[in-house]
Amino acid sequence: MADIDLLSGVLSKTGDLIEGVEAGQLGSPTPCDEYDVGTLVGHLVGWLLLFEARCNGRAYDADPARHRCGADPAGEFRAAASGLVAGWEKYGFDREVALTGASGLPAAMVFDMALMEFTVHGWDLAVATGRPVPFTEREAAEVLARAEVTLPPRYRGEGMSFGDIVPVPGDAPAVDRLAGFLGRDPAWRA
Repeated sequence: MADIDLLSGVLSKTGDLIEGVEAGQLGSPTPCDEYDVGTLVGHLVGWLLLFEARCNGRAYDADPARHRCGADPAGEFRAAASGLVAGWEKYGFDREVALTGASGLPAAMVFDMALMEFTVHGWDLAVATGRPVPFTEREAAEVLARAEVTLPPRYRGEGMSFGDIVPVPGDAPAVDRLAGFLGRDPAWRA
């Protein structure tokens, strides 16, 4: 699967999930203990704004985790998604991208981090709002393969960005294996 096609598909489906959030769901719990649905939507948009700015070589001084959306969160997300895809198309992968701080990371690693961020939090949003997880088996398998290479154990556990791996049968759908690898229980329900 081509990189840009994979990212575009993930972002489009996550944007659709954001658009489908109903006002009455904003306070509902999510698989991320620290986020309700409204906070998760803000997190998704804030981090996408960060990825988009940095991919395009611009500074981003706001705290993406504290982003509060305006009246059209899906529109904000889609505008930033368009800019992110355009940035990868224009500047490519033969460079470093400083995601947070001044030091750069290999662009391919930052790209894979974006895929993990928006796929797993898309999963979180889908299950928290009672909707089907929209990612295809192929998309989820590709993101899982990249996550297994990109995410070292030192970023897992209490107080870290990712929880411990939740065991999932090897023959489970790729989206369940991805959720488990990124510290989610695929059986979680609101």
